[in-house]
Amino acid sequence: MKALGKALAILFALNLFLPAVPISVAALPAKVGDKALPSLAPMLEQTTPGVVNIATRGRVKVRNNPLFEDPFFGHFFNLPKQPSERVTQSLGSGVIVDAKNGYVLTNHHVVANAEEIILTLKDDRRLDAKVIGTDPDSDVAVLKVEADNLTAVPWGDSDALRQGDFVVAIGNPFGLGQTVTDGIVSALSRSGLGIEEYEDFIQTSAPINPGNSGGALVDLNGRLIGINTAILGSSGGNIGIGFAIPARMARQIMEQLLEYGEVRRGRLGVVVQNLGPELANAFGLKHQRGAVISRIENGSAAEQAGLKAGDIVIEVNGRKVKSSADMRNVIGLQRIGQVVEMKVIRDGKARIVTAEIAEPKLTSVDGKVLHPQLAGAQLAATQRTLKKRISGKGVPGVQVVEIESHSPASLSGLRRGDIITSVNRQVVNDIETAKRAAETVQRGMLLNILRGDTALFIVLQ
Repeated sequence: MKALGKALAILFALNLFLPAVPISVAALPAKVGDKALPSLAPMLEQTTPGVVNIATRGRVKVRNNPLFEDPFFGHFFNLPKQPSERVTQSLGSGVIVDAKNGYVLTNHHVVANAEEIILTLKDDRRLDAKVIGTDPDSDVAVLKVEADNLTAVPWGDSDALRQGDFVVAIGNPFGLGQTVTDGIVSALSRSGLGIEEYEDFIQTSAPINPGNSGGALVDLNGRLIGINTAILGSSGGNIGIGFAIPARMARQIMEQLLEYGEVRRGRLGVVVQNLGPELANAFGLKHQRGAVISRIENGSAAEQAGLKAGDIVIEVNGRKVKSSADMRNVIGLQRIGQVVEMKVIRDGKARIVTAEIAEPKLTSVDGKVLHPQLAGAQLAATQRTLKKRISGKGVPGVQVVEIESHSPASLSGLRRGDIITSVNRQVVNDIETAKRAAETVQRGMLLNILRGDTALFIVLQ
C-alpha cells in the first residue's frame, strides 16, 4: 500500500504540472520514469476468468382469482382461460471456486425456479449448469459445470477485513457483460436489514447493480472475500450501498450443500436479545455488546449445557458476539452434533460453557413428505382447544395451515384448518410423530381428521 500511495502522489503531481491533453489524443502512460502507475489490471487478468455471467429460464405458477376458475362464471362472462404458469428469465453472476470439480457459487435468487441455467465465461464459452443445492435462508446456491481449463477465484479471509479496506466487485450488471467496479468496505457485520433470514453482510461502496448478484467481491490480491447479493435504494440502481455475503459464511454453507444437498442447521434452544445500554446498566456491565439469553427451552441443548436466562453471550468458538443477530448467525452455521464453546457473563463473572448442537425440531413441513397425495398442503404442529368436543383440553396434532387449490392434498379431501390427530391409527402429536407414523405405511394411509367440532377419516391410496 505504501508503493501504491507513492505512485498516486506522483500521478497527482504530474496532473498539476503537465499540460492538459485531449483524451482522444493521448492516454496515461504505463510508467512515469522507471515507476509503473498503479493499476488493478494485473490482478484482474488473473481473477476475472473465474467470474461468470448467468442466464436462466424457468416457470412459476400464477395464482388466479378463484372466480376465474369457476366454469359457470367463465362461461357466463365468456372469459378466456387464464394461464396457470408464466415463463421467467433472470440474469446474474457466479464465481468459480473449484476449477477441478466445476463448482460455482451464486445467489439462490439468481437460480430460483430455473429450468435452464447457462453460464458464459470470460473466454465466451457457454456452459450448461445444474444446481447442486441452494439455501434460501442465506441466499446461497452451488452450481456445477462440466468443463476443462476453468479458472477458480482463490478464497480470501473475510474475517480479516477492516472498515476502509479497498475491494473490487466483478459481475454482470444489467446484462451488459462482465464489469469491474471498485470501492471500500463501508461497514462489517450488517444485519437486521430484512433481506435474508441469516444476515452478516459486508457493506461496500463498490457500485453493485441488478445483475451483479452472485458475483465476486475480491480484495486487491484477487482473493474472494464475499458474494455480492443486494443493494439498498428505491431506484433499483446503485447509490453506493451494496451488500455481500462474507466468504467465510458462503464457504461453510457451500460445504453443507455439497455434502447433504441442503443446510442442516442445528439448534441450541435459546431466545436471545441485544444487550443495550439499559440492560447493560441493569446487569452492572460497562460494555454494551453481546446477546442476552432471555429464555431457555426445556430439554434443549442449552439447558443440558447449563445455560441460564440472564446469561450474556460474548463469544462463540472464539468469535466475538456483538448482538442477537451475531449469535443467530454463528449458531445457524453449526452442524448437528458439533460442540460449541461459549464465553458468557453470569453475575458479573465470565465463564466458559460448552454445548452440543442438537437437531432442530420440525415445526412445519410440506405434506408430500408424509405422502404423495398430501402434496400442496403445508402442515404445522398445533395445540388447539375445541371447547364443544373436549372442554378445556388441548388437542395435539398436525394442522393444515395452507393448501393449494387443485393440489393432490385438496383433491384428497383435506381443507385448510383440518387437524390430523392420527396416521394409520397411530396418535400424532407433532411433525416428528407424524413422520414416524407415515414411515410405517405400506400401501394406503388412514388419516383421522378433526374439522371444526366434527371428526372424519380420510383414506389415501
